[in-house]
Parts: sequence; structure tokens; C-alpha cells
Amino acid sequence: MQYVDGFVLPVPKKNMKAYTAMAKLACKVWIDHGALDYRECVAEDVKPGKVTSFPQSVKLKAGETVVFSWITYKSRKHRDSVMKKVMADPRLAKMMNDPKNMPFDGKRMFWGGFDTFVTA
Repeated sequence: MQYVDGFVLPVPKKNMKAYTAMAKLACKVWIDHGALDYRECVAEDVKPGKVTSFPQSVKLKAGETVVFSWITYKSRKHRDSVMKKVMADPRLAKMMNDPKNMPFDGKRMFWGGFDTFVTA
């Protein structure tokens, strides 16, 4: 079964154009290094909850939206191999080396790796 890295992060709406450009570059880099699928999705129907929700999970502020992303790999071993190449890719160096170059607040982003156990 495949392995998935998932991400949830807040993006200021005024920065969506810059975030989209960054996401398109990241997508190309991940796919070039062997990722099977790369998705970036912007919130369309995510309301604050009473206990938990996507907006609450990233401490969403006025003027921001939630982005939900995932990258798919053949396995955890494949993911580790792809990530090693991605992290060394010079196309991402400027973005990765200085958090000020990011069009979102990385401190409120969360992520994790997941084993797939059901698929269609």
C-alpha cells in the first residue's frame, strides 16, 4: 500500500498567488524526484467547530484560508528516498533556507506521514 505525507497550513488570502506559484514549483520538484501524486487544496467548505476543525487546527486568523495538501509515494522507503532528493534540490533552496520567503506561517503548519490501509 502507498504512503502519504499530509499537510495543513494557514495561508493569508493576499498571499495565495505567491503560495500557488510556490506550490506549482514544489509539485514539479516532488514529481521530478519520483512522488506519485502531489495535491494542494484550498478550503471551500470548512467551518469552525465547537471542539476541533481545520480553522481551529491552524489557529486561523482573519484574512487567512486553510490549505490541505498531500503527496503520495509507493512506500515509506520510497518517500524517504524522494525526500532526500527534494531537500537537496537547488530549485527549493531559497525557499527552504529562509522562512521569510514563505507566503504562509510555517509555525502553524502541521504534517505527518501515513500508511494507506484502504483505497479504491
